[in-house]
Amino acid sequence: MTPKDQALAGFVSRRATLFGGMAFALPAVAGLPAAALAQSSVVDITKARTDPIPIAIPDFAGQGEGSRVGRDIARVVINNLKNSGLFRPVERAAFIQTAEAAAAMPRFQDWRVIGAQALVTGRVEAASDRVRVEFRLWDVLPEQQIQGTAFTAPAANWRRIAHLISDVIYERLLGEKGYFDTKVVYIAESGPRDRRTRRLAIMDQDGENNRFLTDGQFAALTPRYHPNGQQIAFMSYARGEPKVYLYNLEGGRPEPLGNFPGMTLSPRFSPDGRSVVLSATRGNDANIYVVDLGSRQERQLTSGGGLDVSPCFSPDGTQIVFNSDRGGDQQLYVMDAGGGGIRRISFGKGRYATPVWSPRGDLIAFTRLAGGQFAIGVMRPDGSGERILTEGWGMEGPTFAPNGRVMMYFRETPARDARGGGYSSRLASIDIAGFNERQIVTPTDASDPAWSPLLS
Repeated sequence: MTPKDQALAGFVSRRATLFGGMAFALPAVAGLPAAALAQSSVVDITKARTDPIPIAIPDFAGQGEGSRVGRDIARVVINNLKNSGLFRPVERAAFIQTAEAAAAMPRFQDWRVIGAQALVTGRVEAASDRVRVEFRLWDVLPEQQIQGTAFTAPAANWRRIAHLISDVIYERLLGEKGYFDTKVVYIAESGPRDRRTRRLAIMDQDGENNRFLTDGQFAALTPRYHPNGQQIAFMSYARGEPKVYLYNLEGGRPEPLGNFPGMTLSPRFSPDGRSVVLSATRGNDANIYVVDLGSRQERQLTSGGGLDVSPCFSPDGTQIVFNSDRGGDQQLYVMDAGGGGIRRISFGKGRYATPVWSPRGDLIAFTRLAGGQFAIGVMRPDGSGERILTEGWGMEGPTFAPNGRVMMYFRETPARDARGGGYSSRLASIDIAGFNERQIVTPTDASDPAWSPLLS
């Protein structure tokens, strides 16, 4: 088992409601057609990895407070798209047309000459505690409007509006759902290695709006999102022994999943949200169980000795991947959701752990430890096509963005100024193709990330 396992065993329609306002399509600017997404406007993601889409994003126009909010929204959109590795925002020093003029009507030759293929314009009206934000996405070469959308929302939601706009741009230009209107729950770590404080924390996917959900009095580990994004399952030592708890993000408090004997750990929700699959110890073994959230009744899925941990459902709910030492070494196995048909899928050198199924169903991500090196990789559900995306001194716990395109995980490095084997633990993200690896900034050390579904 990995060191952590060893320690444990030992768009638009729904968004209107979420915003408490409205989101609606804008017509094309007078004199220009409202183009449906033409095939020529979609860029293949493989091409975008090597040649990111040049996109111009001036400040959103506005007066007074609207001008300030417009600058902030444009900044978040720029950062989102740039951080994806698939877009190259054009330097603002090259802009010829002003933001105000572009919001009224783009002068396309001014954007073509600076190399922009796509253009985003917008306008913000701020009144009292609400804002109205409209934006338009343009294909510069054919001079066509690809998208026009307006949002009316509480002023405090301006950052989320920026994430929604980023998702629309991503989808319209790349042909896939975005992942910016999401959150990440993780474990905030602080203190020396032998007395680590571990708090449940949550933030936007870009590291903003960070807040702590627990006070650190008891250690928390391995948080996982419910499919509805409103509940978290995690493991805590609140009663002296590792147990799975549920936490309602809408003002709830942690509650134990059930009063089961032994330790319960590594929980994950089923795709329909009606049950939790987890590992539970009975004697010297750890087996996989599924617990119905309505009745709190458990059903044992594995047996036969050994340590079966870290279960995860496939997106369609028909299969479960987990890691086990049942064969003498820690490897990955897949079984039917009812517990039958167990087959091993990992056969590379080293030990495999923390498997997680991609939301697309096409890949399983994992942690591998071989030759003293940790690695994050992916393989197909039948074990073929294994690829290592990144490796280093210590890394673990991959989690997929809801579109399956990007993963987040945590990376440990020795701390230069620490004594007694101290270390630093930070979150990082990487594209599933193995490029665009980058650190996610958090207020404290961080581990065990779990990506939410899209919030709308």
